[in-house]
Amino acid sequence: MPFIDIRLAGPATREQKAGIVADVTASMVARLGKPAAAVQVNITELSLENYGAAGQLIADRDAAKPREDADADAPR
Repeated sequence: MPFIDIRLAGPATREQKAGIVADVTASMVARLGKPAAAVQVNITELSLENYGAAGQLIADRDAAKPREDADADAPR
């Protein structure tokens, strides 16, 4: 019985998570020949304030990134 743990940095919608579960299950059926009923998928959403990389919280790193559409919001 495959047990798959997926950790996401940040939230995903219910629809996105349902799609992930369906895709991962289909992959285990196709690649390993496992019955779909045997595939267990656990999705954990990590708060960006509780996850860090390279010595910095992801929330702080993402907050420091300039938005690509910032110029579109600027007054002309």
